[in-house]
Amino acid sequence: MNQAILELNLKQLKLPMFSKHHKSFAEYATRNNQPYEEYLRALSEEEIVNRDQNRVKNLIKQAQFPFIKTLVDFAFEEIPGLNAKEVFRLSECGYIERSENICFIGQTGTGKTHLSIALGVEACKKKKTVLFFTAAKLVNMLLEARSELQLSRLQKRLIKAELVILDELGYLPLSKEGAELLFQFFADRYENGATIISSNLEFADWTKFMNDPTMTSALLDRITHHSHILTFNGESYRFKQSMKKKKGKEV
Repeated sequence: MNQAILELNLKQLKLPMFSKHHKSFAEYATRNNQPYEEYLRALSEEEIVNRDQNRVKNLIKQAQFPFIKTLVDFAFEEIPGLNAKEVFRLSECGYIERSENICFIGQTGTGKTHLSIALGVEACKKKKTVLFFTAAKLVNMLLEARSELQLSRLQKRLIKAELVILDELGYLPLSKEGAELLFQFFADRYENGATIISSNLEFADWTKFMNDPTMTSALLDRITHHSHILTFNGESYRFKQSMKKKKGKEV
């Protein structure tokens, strides 16, 4: 009876690790003559670790990454000129605390998305709220929200996130309305939140998708101020991998 009441109390208090381990921890404490304080410390630490792990899992899920990538899996040797030490320093997330941006500029297939996601995962591990979008998806969401009179609600969500990752910026040209909404997104986050941007276009070519030189200039002014700019020079990593596989099959 007492055991059933204890289990119910622990469930109501939302202490699953206490419920799962209190018996085995009590037996261990008894065998080793541990004081009650040590027994409770061990149980409480188990609960904290479990909550931290669940918090990180939920943050990664909420970020909506298309897939999970890590820094240790990235082939830095394939991208000449990319400073691995700087990337690992950025993974400490100081740039998020300072509301700074990261710009990854380089041709398709060089690992910009990989590193964007990897840094996003590291941010989640440090309990930061992260949102991942392709540029096309975000602009479509903004346009749809405006048409449904929900734009303010979406903008508040975007401002609230500690880190927003915007992938594939510049792949598709934007409509006038889309460009204006994207500009407003960056204006809202300027010095209020960190943003990681990846693009296949040099800054000088951004008018190709913004279609407005004045707006492009103002946009770049906000993005590049307080920004870490990393250039990805090299042949497409995906292309080289596919060629290696092809040669392997031929052999």
